[in-house]
Amino acid sequence: MKSAPHFTLSGGALLALCASLPAPAAFAEELAASSAAVQMETVVITAGPLQRSLFEQTQPVNIVEGQELRLRLQPTLGETLGQQAGVSSSYFGPVASRPIIRGLSEDRVQLLSNGSPNIDVSNLSADHAVALDPLTIEKVEVIRGPATLLYGPQSIGGVVNVTDSRIASKPLELNGLGQPIRGAVEGRYNSADNSGSGSGLVKFGLGPMVFHLDGFRRSSTDLRIPGDTHTADAKSKPDALSVRNRLPNSASSSDGGALGASTVWDDGFFGLSYSGFNTSYGAVLERDVLIDMRQRRWDSRGAFRNPFAGVKAIEFKLSATEYRHRELKLSEAENDFKSTGYTGRLELTHEKLGPLEGAFGYQGQIVNLESSGADLEHLLLPPVRSRTHSFFVLEELKTGPLTYQFGGRVDMAGHETDPVADSAHPESQSKNYAAWSTSAGVVYEFVKNYALAFNAALTQRPPTGAELFSNGAHHATGTFEKGDPNLGLERALSLDLSLRKKAGRVTASTSVFFNRFSNYIGLFPTGVKVPLDDGEEMMDGYRFRTTRAQFWGAEAEVVFHLLERHSHSEKGDPKPNCPQPEVFQGLHLDLRSDFVRSRDEATGRSLPRIPPMRHQAALVYDWQNLHSRLETQYVARQNRTTENEQSTASYCLLNAMVSYRIKSGPTQWDVYLRGTNLANNEARMHTSFLKEVAPLPGRSITAGIRMDF
Repeated sequence: MKSAPHFTLSGGALLALCASLPAPAAFAEELAASSAAVQMETVVITAGPLQRSLFEQTQPVNIVEGQELRLRLQPTLGETLGQQAGVSSSYFGPVASRPIIRGLSEDRVQLLSNGSPNIDVSNLSADHAVALDPLTIEKVEVIRGPATLLYGPQSIGGVVNVTDSRIASKPLELNGLGQPIRGAVEGRYNSADNSGSGSGLVKFGLGPMVFHLDGFRRSSTDLRIPGDTHTADAKSKPDALSVRNRLPNSASSSDGGALGASTVWDDGFFGLSYSGFNTSYGAVLERDVLIDMRQRRWDSRGAFRNPFAGVKAIEFKLSATEYRHRELKLSEAENDFKSTGYTGRLELTHEKLGPLEGAFGYQGQIVNLESSGADLEHLLLPPVRSRTHSFFVLEELKTGPLTYQFGGRVDMAGHETDPVADSAHPESQSKNYAAWSTSAGVVYEFVKNYALAFNAALTQRPPTGAELFSNGAHHATGTFEKGDPNLGLERALSLDLSLRKKAGRVTASTSVFFNRFSNYIGLFPTGVKVPLDDGEEMMDGYRFRTTRAQFWGAEAEVVFHLLERHSHSEKGDPKPNCPQPEVFQGLHLDLRSDFVRSRDEATGRSLPRIPPMRHQAALVYDWQNLHSRLETQYVARQNRTTENEQSTASYCLLNAMVSYRIKSGPTQWDVYLRGTNLANNEARMHTSFLKEVAPLPGRSITAGIRMDF
C-alpha cells in the first residue's frame, strides 16, 4: 500500500472511526509504540509543481499504481478507479466508463495524461469511451475536490492524472545485467466476456537518449450478466427484446501503441512521443449501433531545472490531438464526431521569496469539434470552435506545524459555431466568458504523524459547447438533447476538511466536504417523448438547464495493521537511517466507506445519477512473495432521485484477489488471479444511464501473468 488511505463514513460509522484514534492524552503512548508499528510510505504527487506528499496536500488524494493497479485493472478508467473512496463511474457497458468524483462528472472532472488534458468527447455523453486504455498506465493520481487553480475550469469536481513512461524525465535505470534496457510483457484473460488482452513495452538508453516503445491489443465478446436485460423499448415489447444472462452488443476490440524519445541531462530533459488508440464497441442501449473511435496524439514535454537565480524549474507541455468518433447504425453514420485539439502549458516554479514558495504559469487550449450524420434535420451539434486561455498562480507558506497554500486563476473562454443548412442549427452563434477562481488551504500537523487539512475554494466554470448548442438526436443513448445558448457561468463554493494519520497500528484518513452551486448546469430529463422519422422512433427528451444545487458527503478509509513482520525481525532491528525492509508477513483489515448527497434547490429533490452510500471491508494477507485480498462491498439502495428517474436496489459484491511474484535473475514474474462478483448477484449502478437496461457483470475470473526485465 502506497498511501494513507481515504474513505467516507457517516453517522455512527464516523464516530466509530474517531473512537479508533487515540485521544490527545494518549498520543504520547501511541507515538512511542509507533516505532515498532507501521510507517506509511511517502508518495510524491507529480500532478502539481511543488512535489508534495499525500500527507502534505490540502485536498484528499488517491494513488493507484504497481500491484494494486494491476489487480484492479479493468477495460475502462472509470471501472479501474471505481473502488477508490469518493470515486464512482458512469458505467455505460464494459467499454465506456468515465470517473465520477463526489457525484460530479463529465466536464467537472478533468482527465489528464501526464499533466496535459486528454482530448476526446467522453465529457459529452456517457456512451463515449475515454481515449485511453488502462493497459498502458503506470500510475493514476486522483485529486478529489476543486483543483481548478492548476488544471483549468473543468476540474471543479477533481482531477484524474494518468502517467506513463513514454517521455523519460530521468536516465534509465540499469537492469539486473547492468544494461540500460528494461521492459515488460503482460497477458490476461477474463471469463465474463471471454476477453483476451496483451501488452508490452521496452525502454532502452543510448548515451543521454532514452527510447520507449509500447503496444497493446484487447478483444471481447458479449458480456455475461446475472438476470435479464432489455433495450430502451422493452416496455412496449418486453418479450421480444429481453435477453437473459447476456448483454447484447457489448463486444469490443481495441488496440494501440506509442513511440517516445527523450534526451536527459543533469538539469533537465526534452522529449517527444506519438501515440495511437483505436477501439470499436457496441453502444449497448441500441443493439444496431456500433461505435468506432480512433485517436492520434503528439506530445512534447521538457524541463529546465535551476536555469538561473531565483528559479527552481521551468517546465512546458505541448500536445496535438486528432480524434474521430463514429456512431454507426446499419453501417451508416448516425452521429460522426471529429475533433482536433491543441494544448500548451508553461509553468515556472520559483525559489523561496521570503517565506513563500510556489509556481505560476499559462495554459492554452484550442479544440475544433465537428458533428455530422445521416439525419441533418436532427443533427446533435453544429461545428464548434472552442478556445481557453488561462493564467494561474499557487503559493505556499510554511510556519512550524502549519502549511498554508493559496492561489488564483483567470480563464478566458469562448465558443463559435458554423451554420448547417437544413438542420436545427441554421445560424452561427458565438459566446465568450471570463471566469476566475481562488482557493486557500491549510495543513496542520498538530502531533507527529497526525494532520488536519482544510481547503476552501470559489470556482467558476464556463459552459461547454454541448451545453450551449445541442439540439438534436443522440442515437447511441436514445435521447434527444437540447442546450441553452443563454447559459452563464457555473459558480461553486467548495469546503473540504480532512483528518489523517499516517503511522501506527491504525492508519486512516477521513474527509467531509460541502459544495454549493449557485448556477449548476445539468442535463435533466423532461419526461416528454420526442418523435423522429414521422413518429416511427421516439426518444426521451433531455434539456440542459441551471439550478441552485448542493453536494455534501464524507469519505474515509481505516486500516488496522493486525500483523506486520519485516525481514529483519530474526536478526534484530535495522540501524538508524537504513531503509525500511520489505514486509515478510502482514495481515491488515481495510475498511472503507463513502457517501454523497445532493439537492436541487428548485425542486427539493436529488440531482440525477448520484452515487448511493457504499461500504467495503477487506482482509489483506501478505507472506513473502504472496499477496492476497478478500473483500466485500455493500452498495445501499438509492431512492433519492430526481424527477422521471428510477431508484435502484441495494446489492453486495464479493471479490477475491491473489498474486505471486517469482524472481529469476534479472527477470521478475507476477502471476495473479482475481474473482469479481463471486456470488453472481445482480447489481445496477445508479450513476449509469443503463441502470434500467443492464446490470453489472456477473461472476468472473481474471487470470494474468506479467514479466518484467
